[in-house]
Amino acid sequence: MNTPTASPLRPADIRFRWRGVDADGSRKTGALIAPDAGTARALLQRDKLFVVDLKAEGPAPRPSANAAEVTLFTRQLASLLRAGLPLAPALDLLAQAPGSRRMGMPRIVGTLARDITAGLRFSAALQRHPAQFNALYCQLVEVGEAAGALAGVLARIADDRERAAAQRSKVRAALTYPLAILLLALAITAALLVWVVPTFKQIFDGFGARLPAPTQFVLALSSGVARWSVPAIAVIVATSSIVTFLLRRSEAARIRFARLSLKIPVAGTLLATLCSARWSRALGTLLSAGTPLADAFDSLTHATGNAFFDRATVDIAARLRRGERLAAAMRAARCFPPEVVQPIAVAEESGAIDSMLLDVASLADRQVDEKIGALASLCEPLVIIVLGALVGGLVVAMYLPIIQLGNVV
Repeated sequence: MNTPTASPLRPADIRFRWRGVDADGSRKTGALIAPDAGTARALLQRDKLFVVDLKAEGPAPRPSANAAEVTLFTRQLASLLRAGLPLAPALDLLAQAPGSRRMGMPRIVGTLARDITAGLRFSAALQRHPAQFNALYCQLVEVGEAAGALAGVLARIADDRERAAAQRSKVRAALTYPLAILLLALAITAALLVWVVPTFKQIFDGFGARLPAPTQFVLALSSGVARWSVPAIAVIVATSSIVTFLLRRSEAARIRFARLSLKIPVAGTLLATLCSARWSRALGTLLSAGTPLADAFDSLTHATGNAFFDRATVDIAARLRRGERLAAAMRAARCFPPEVVQPIAVAEESGAIDSMLLDVASLADRQVDEKIGALASLCEPLVIIVLGALVGGLVVAMYLPIIQLGNVV
């Protein structure tokens, strides 16, 4: 089964400004977004409003929805389909959520409902919104449509998206706390060096004695920070802007950055395991749904969120077309851990690649959870040590000459 080609984007919706009267005779005004004036009037009449004036104000901005909204929509649609509701009425029901006439997921769902009513396949309608529904999502929906198991496929997609969101939340929570504390420690240290240490320097200049080496180092550091902090910040901002520009515009830069991120101590191993779990689960899900191995790779080019893994997916697909086996192609990519590649090599002999991929993904998910827990437990004492060393070192270095002077007196 080949991945369906992307359908052309439908014309942009129009923003309308309306005036009307409700059932009680009260005058009402407002704005709504609809594909045309007829649909706009029908929407207002559905709310028991008599339209007095309706003016088009130009094209409306394209609707947007975040990953959580897409996941919620997928779960709700799967539940409605399992309850026996047909696809088009189910979409219509979901599109009637609050705010559906302005922006967000309800607008997208309303567009999907109109496309389905016009005779378009659901997978093709989804492809008109690539920012919300990626190639993997559309491929799985197409498989579900062909097999008559759309509700089950949507439920599986929702499960996978919820699992991935939970993992991202755990990783973010594990890394945000120590980074925030370290940044706070650096800010406090910089403040002490810029405003407090110079006051001590004026006192030490009156001693007329040689200062201890730690104190001399701190004074030199304070002078350097006061002199070079603004240029250093400018260089950091400029470098960040250049790197951001390169990552947005250059595929090679994204691949290089992604590859370097996999080599970061501790975090790199965690990231590699997380990407391997996403990749294995996506491929296993496609194969278990009936997608041929050669066609499945067309939907995996952005399954991991890591450009280096995505490039490896393209290379693996090319090697498979040349007749190589999956495990050998994965090993040649040099980004998958051995504990992921070895079980797949065994599964190829038995012909159970899909189930093995899902098992490997589950095992990798457990490893990610364990590593996140270990990282969180390791970061707490490490942050305390670093914070104590920075602030404590400064305090000791500043008071060391005063203690020595007291001993002499």
